[in-house]
Amino acid sequence: MAPVLWRVATGGPRERLVAQNLAALAAALTLLLAAQGFGRPAYVDLALVLSLLGPAGTLVYARFLGGVPPARPVYWAAVVAVPLTVVPLCVAAGPGRQLVKLLVVGALLVAGGVVTSAGSRIPADGAGDGTTAPGTADGRGSAG
Repeated sequence: MAPVLWRVATGGPRERLVAQNLAALAAALTLLLAAQGFGRPAYVDLALVLSLLGPAGTLVYARFLGGVPPARPVYWAAVVAVPLTVVPLCVAAGPGRQLVKLLVVGALLVAGGVVTSAGSRIPADGAGDGTTAPGTADGRGSAG
């Protein structure tokens, strides 16, 4: 967690965005482990809220920065670390509401990590938003 916090403190805006996304994912996994270790089911609820708000916050900030930078560490953490953490916790929890919560949190973390780590660019001129410039068929603003 220290490298992620260092990147948040000293990195550029895009590096901070990736670090925030990775920190949210790591914090949610830590809360899941703490819920099992300390016997506090309320921590699973906190992880559920964080798994919803983490990727949403990343996408909101990405809108201001002009897109989401590609982030392999977030992708691999979502694809590898989340199942490696959630599956044993599901086995330990047994059938019931706790299992369903764990599966929902795991699915949200994987989906959020994959979506926000893919990278995207929001065009500054509005191209690609389904609108075309007046008088042109291709939307580029020139007929030739």
